[in-house]
Amino acid sequence: MTTLFLDRDGVLNERIIDGYVTKPGDFKIIDGVLDAMAIFARRFDKIFIVTNQQGIGKGLMTAEDLEQIHRFFLNEVNQAGGRVDKIYFCPALKSANSFMRKPSIGMALQARREFEGVSLRHSIMVGDTATDMLFGRRAGMCTVLVGEEKEVASSHPHLVDYYYKDLYTFAKNIEPAIKTICQK
Repeated sequence: MTTLFLDRDGVLNERIIDGYVTKPGDFKIIDGVLDAMAIFARRFDKIFIVTNQQGIGKGLMTAEDLEQIHRFFLNEVNQAGGRVDKIYFCPALKSANSFMRKPSIGMALQARREFEGVSLRHSIMVGDTATDMLFGRRAGMCTVLVGEEKEVASSHPHLVDYYYKDLYTFAKNIEPAIKTICQK
């Protein structure tokens, strides 16, 4: 079973620098993401989003606010022919050192427990930060860096298997990553 893990902010939606997406109106889907999600739906057995959401821990939003944001996004994905099997999030503050917070692998292990057949060795983690890449590497996944943070690839080459400018470009050029996980 091939599985895709996706970070949220900076991969699926525009990251708010020094801020948080706290309501659906703040959630700006990056160009090409909905097309990419439709491609992924045909290519992967399971698709998960794994996201740190310390805005909840800081009291800037509630879990219900986050659920509204995710409902908005999932509706857009479904209308475009894509799917997400589950969204995992960690509301803990970075200072809490929660095992569920990336780069720790708690969310990956939870997905593996909850969905029969998920093999982390046969999974791809897509993110836009070194934290995402470390999460993927620690879990034994193939890692794909997307976005403008190219220096993550050059400063942490041991963490990044592939780099693409955005999620849609990765979706259109997915075969090398698929071959990597199939060879594990």
